[in-house]
Amino acid sequence: MNTKNEWKAIVWLIVLLFFFIPFGRGQNSKIDFTALDKESEEIEINPQDPWKRDEVITPQELVEALRKSDEKKDLVIFHVGFSFLYKASHIPGSIYVGSGKDKEGIASLEKKVFGLSKNQQIVLYCGCCPWNQCPNIRPAFNALKQKEFTNLKVLFIPHDFAQDWIRKGYPIEKGL
Repeated sequence: MNTKNEWKAIVWLIVLLFFFIPFGRGQNSKIDFTALDKESEEIEINPQDPWKRDEVITPQELVEALRKSDEKKDLVIFHVGFSFLYKASHIPGSIYVGSGKDKEGIASLEKKVFGLSKNQQIVLYCGCCPWNQCPNIRPAFNALKQKEFTNLKVLFIPHDFAQDWIRKGYPIEKGL
């Protein structure tokens, strides 16, 4: 993607976030796990995607896993997208590591997983743009696969985080 298109994508995301982020829900708001949306989109896995179907988790499945998780200790969620998106809103308890498309982001991700068990439950997500166009999720997934993590999943976000998570009423936090 060239620089001009990257800026267009960033501007579009800012517009989406402005219109779709629910106001009045700050970091200290209670998490509402009752907003499970039973509708789900068909998961698209292209031949060039590095993951298999069992390595993909839907938003509904992740919300359910967060609900069941023992204070989220048995599930680690990494945001591998752009910092301004993470600051605007992110999945509660997720850890920002940087853009998966950048060497610095991958290095940060590798540093954060250092010392974790190879079978640690890990979910990666970005949500910057449509699933099949995301520049961040594939490099991050490949980096952890090369490190031989065996319980690794990517969050299926077909459109973007605002549409596929926030507007559905799933829990969010804001800030760092």
